Amino acid sequence: MDAPIITSLEIHQYEYSLKDLGKDYNGFNLVYTPGNSQKMGGCVIRILTDKDITGEYATGGIADLSTIPMFWHYLKGKPALQRERIYDDVKRALRQVARMGLAQVDTALWDIAGKYYNAPVHELLGGYKTSLPCYASTYHGDENGGLDCPEAYADFAVRCKEIGYPAFKIHGWGNATVKKEIANIHAVREAVGTDMDLMIDPACELTTFGDALKVGWACDEAKFFWYEDPFRDGGISQFAHRKLRQLIKTPLLQTEHVRSLEPHIDFVIAEATDFVRGDVGYDGITGVMKLAHAAESLGIDIEFHGANPAIRQCMASVRNTNYYEMGLVHPSAPISHAPDLYLDYDDSLEAVDSNGHIPVPKGPGIGVEINWDWVNANRTNLIVYE
Repeated sequence: MDAPIITSLEIHQYEYSLKDLGKDYNGFNLVYTPGNSQKMGGCVIRILTDKDITGEYATGGIADLSTIPMFWHYLKGKPALQRERIYDDVKRALRQVARMGLAQVDTALWDIAGKYYNAPVHELLGGYKTSLPCYASTYHGDENGGLDCPEAYADFAVRCKEIGYPAFKIHGWGNATVKKEIANIHAVREAVGTDMDLMIDPACELTTFGDALKVGWACDEAKFFWYEDPFRDGGISQFAHRKLRQLIKTPLLQTEHVRSLEPHIDFVIAEATDFVRGDVGYDGITGVMKLAHAAESLGIDIEFHGANPAIRQCMASVRNTNYYEMGLVHPSAPISHAPDLYLDYDDSLEAVDSNGHIPVPKGPGIGVEINWDWVNANRTNLIVYE
């Protein structure tokens, strides 16, 4: 069969609600809020071709796809298997608009390639892993009887360890004192012992470099595996994180908030991080695989952000990575994404096996099917480019 040619593109917007969730003190972070119903949204992008092959990828809100009108004219009529050419050309074209939309198009094109060759993406990438170890990645702390104190985090970490998770990551409180964050670090370590990897991600909530330093010293004492996005620089200051690395021992995990290969590696070369963060939703499969191999050439690891089938496909193809991020999870709240979006697929607290692993999907392309009955029932808008 000849290579498929791109003919049209669809964006299916949908909304749904998650029970017992709300927003924290400033209306940004999701937190446990018993009795509340939090409206959520997302999109599925579909790239149609002149063959009976369609690429699909589920992503966040419409903002993630905001630049597609700028480059649809370029995509139309292109061979769908020319992912490298498309990635390179669109990356240049979108250099002043954060390249938003490129990742989603690229991942849908990989889905087409897998379906064209009747193989999961990880096989096209040379992947070999059949399962992936996970860490439990918590919601932010709340004041509502959920993760509302260090003891609650400690109890939840023990529960996750009993389920089988080999690692646990804390997202602390949005407006907590440094003293409370430090108490949380020590409480969780004391509860789980020394045979569970622990991480912390303040999500850039700590107010000052000094606050980040104090929390870092506590991580040193508790022997945390990594320390991620500490303070209000937004996770992008190479100088500040180099200084932080000089003053603490806990490895830093940075670069979630920069896009494309070069700024990620600039961060590493500047000695501003120890692990590299990669995200299929920000840089596509093509972009994160470039980053994974670049990190490998420097002898360091890439840690993938978030949970979805495309991330599993990439991780199965990468030696230098440690854990799949199962999140966001909570002892009482539901998982932080649409539970019915896929068929025969599960990202949830209880999805891991007794060793804390999840399987790599084996279907063609991204490996799993979108639940179109659910998407159509919850769809709020359809945008078509022809």
